[in-house]
Amino acid sequence: MKKPKLSFWQIWNLSFGFLGVQIGYSLQNSNTSTIFESLGADLSHLSYFWLAAPVAGLVIQPIVGLFSDGTWTRFGRRVPFILGGALVSALALALMPNAPLLLAFAPLAMGAFILLFMDLSFNVTMQPFRALVADMLDDSQKTKGYVVQTFLINLGAVVGAVLPLILTRCGVSDEVVPGQVAQHIAWSYYIGGAILLATVLVTAFRTREYPPEEFARYNDETPEGTHDKPSFLELMRNVPKVMWQLGVVQFFSWAALFLMWTYLKPAITGVATDGGALLSEGEAQTWVGVLNGTYPVPACIASLFIAGIAARWGNKLVYALCLLFGAAGFAGLCFLSDKYALMIPMVGIGIAWAGILAMPYAILSRAVEARRMGVYMGIFNFTITVPQIVVGLTGGLIVTHLFGARPMAMIALAAVFMLLAAVSVAFVKDK
Repeated sequence: MKKPKLSFWQIWNLSFGFLGVQIGYSLQNSNTSTIFESLGADLSHLSYFWLAAPVAGLVIQPIVGLFSDGTWTRFGRRVPFILGGALVSALALALMPNAPLLLAFAPLAMGAFILLFMDLSFNVTMQPFRALVADMLDDSQKTKGYVVQTFLINLGAVVGAVLPLILTRCGVSDEVVPGQVAQHIAWSYYIGGAILLATVLVTAFRTREYPPEEFARYNDETPEGTHDKPSFLELMRNVPKVMWQLGVVQFFSWAALFLMWTYLKPAITGVATDGGALLSEGEAQTWVGVLNGTYPVPACIASLFIAGIAARWGNKLVYALCLLFGAAGFAGLCFLSDKYALMIPMVGIGIAWAGILAMPYAILSRAVEARRMGVYMGIFNFTITVPQIVVGLTGGLIVTHLFGARPMAMIALAAVFMLLAAVSVAFVKDK
């Protein structure tokens, strides 16, 4: 028995909450390094603070997926986790700019604690969105569902990245004061938290998940309660082969992205110019937000065409081409200095980002049992978190001892990683 076809706006509502979550995540990506530098962290330690996100994802997402697979409430199976995580995420966004006030004698430690708290809640909120699309759509609509989700993710990334710039234009100070979080960043966090809650509420109240009996009929299965409950080790032993193949691609692509998020700001500081004049530290940070808000724009545009191109030429070809654009983009960052010219390579990175957010999930969702979708989507998150942990643990040593404290060399390394990711797509067996 096939699942009913959903309208465009029903598919839109499935992922609308991800828009708000990505605004918060984008704020974190653009401003974490700056916040911790203002609280006293130095360049060689930045990658360690960035470990909070992948560690949280490594632990939380499989747990949330496992529990949501076996949960049913009057609100559904995925929505309760989405809503609960959103409430905590909004609170964490409000607390982060106030870390120096909450623990004045150790603001860096408080900031690290809030960052971990924030990442845990982001992961609780994000993970069920991936499974929700697979739950609600049949195979013929899954690629479209993940492409719509990708569009909303990138729209949120744009909003989150440019919020500090918009507030600066509205008169909010961007002055960098040692030991404090700049006002334009603080207010961006407050506004981002409010939007996150509002968008998640739309998904929560506009989505009707299939009850267990109906869900079982749509997937030609018996109700969940009649199945044995496999252990986590058994689930790992039965991971679909394609997940391991995609994992290689994911390792290189997410390692490249992690390098950009960690080192882009120090890489362009003292290098980026405006009309030949070097940008100040505050201006460089604001421009990093602009750059981080640039690449989701081409990602949004690319996502409008990905589903149609993939339907004709296949998921793998589209995926590999997207990653090649990303490799070219990272390489371009290493050769340009004008702040406006730096926006050009972000187009290639944006196209890669669109592919990374949509194609692996479209490929994987067809190879996973419907009743195990949540936990396997959580396990698949290992392929995102492990490369970030590896780079986070080694990044400080690499930039200091191998590259002589030249952060731009880390962006060049990202280009190499993205190229390897594109090549690795050839070894993926798409169903």
